[in-house]
Amino acid sequence: MKLKVQAKLDPKFAPLSVVCRDMREATKENGQDIVIGVERNNGYTTTYKTRIFKDGTGHDEENFKFVERLVKSLLWVAGGYKVIIAGSEVVGAKIRAAFSHGGLRDFDVKFMERVYEQPFSVEVVAYENAPKDKSAAAPIGRHLDGCRIGFDAGGSDRKVSAVIDGESVYSEEVVWFPKLQSDPEYHYEGILNAMKSAASHMPRVDAIGVSSAGVYVDNRIMVASLFLKVSDEDFEKKVKNMYLDVAKEIGENIPIEVANDGDVTALAGAMDLDDNAVLGVAMGTSEAGGYVDPDGNITGWLNELAFVPVDFCEDAMVDEWSGDYGCGVKYFSQDGVIKCAPWAGIEIDESLSPAEKLKVVQGLMKDGDPRAADVYDTIGAYFGYAIAYYAEFYDIKHVLIMGRVTSGEGGVILLERAKEVLDKEFPELAKKIELHIPDEKSRRVGQSVAAASLPKIG
Repeated sequence: MKLKVQAKLDPKFAPLSVVCRDMREATKENGQDIVIGVERNNGYTTTYKTRIFKDGTGHDEENFKFVERLVKSLLWVAGGYKVIIAGSEVVGAKIRAAFSHGGLRDFDVKFMERVYEQPFSVEVVAYENAPKDKSAAAPIGRHLDGCRIGFDAGGSDRKVSAVIDGESVYSEEVVWFPKLQSDPEYHYEGILNAMKSAASHMPRVDAIGVSSAGVYVDNRIMVASLFLKVSDEDFEKKVKNMYLDVAKEIGENIPIEVANDGDVTALAGAMDLDDNAVLGVAMGTSEAGGYVDPDGNITGWLNELAFVPVDFCEDAMVDEWSGDYGCGVKYFSQDGVIKCAPWAGIEIDESLSPAEKLKVVQGLMKDGDPRAADVYDTIGAYFGYAIAYYAEFYDIKHVLIMGRVTSGEGGVILLERAKEVLDKEFPELAKKIELHIPDEKSRRVGQSVAAASLPKIG
């Protein structure tokens, strides 16, 4: 694979965006259309159409490896407990075997079953019976009327704001340690106290909006790292409906909306830019994503970009949790920096924590060390190609890049290289997509107001 912009420290990098383009080109004469669908709660369905080599022409394994990466991507972009393959029985059978208990993608199957509380399945149908898109996109957010509470649950601090007609009249930040606590009462009391504190600064509470890391379905907590130490039994009994239960204590029938913090960050960016079609990507401990569609809606998709593959090279680094290769978490997080550092000739003390290792590279970057610059240069190339891959699934006009990995001069290099990739390799996207690094202060204030704006009153 010949790239127009090299990932300086990673010559084996094989971006999936280029793989998709090459496959479309290679199958022009000898191809067949295929549709992949993923179905989630309430029958909401997201589809992706592409082309593969005709079944039985000696490309079956190549077809499978390509489609498997796309199925994996769709599951973590949109979410779902049912995969539908339309147009190839050969590929469909291989996908069914891979996405099964004990199969190649056992982790993904069990994760989706937990999120959607349904058994996972793969259905193979004729092309003419291909699934159609059924959207859950809803105009959540940008409601600034009335007296609102905006709550942002982070892993190390919790933030709450009292917002009256779009203006934050009070906000507080409290340090807490939710990931270390096994008793859900700790979380409940912390959330309740924060909301009571905000409520005390307003004449009444008309609505509550919550921004929180994790996966939420119908305002219920399905998976969230904040409750890492809570037992499965307590999670079922006391955690799933926690935000709904807290809202009832603040007042009867107060509308509440709970959204993934990535989506709320994208919404805050969209409100700040006064535009839509915004993809937010945070590069920190992991890679987090959020999206506001061209109509200004939050889609109800998972947007778990950490698990979306971006590199087709089977020798790529494996994520310890999912056991899969080439996924975003090893490219756009502190892990990505740590991975590239030794390739650049930077030796880091193995006894340091990941956050401390990142600081070592950032320190070298601050001192003008060209090896550190090469690390960010490589991540920037990764990211430019990844944006083009994300554009296979998202309609994007703006990309917001955030998180501690992007701070300082390293973030500037990363952004410049990503832009170069779009300019040289995907000029049609370069004309359409703008890349931004928002300043931290405006993002933090904007986040609480955006969270508060989630529910509609009445």
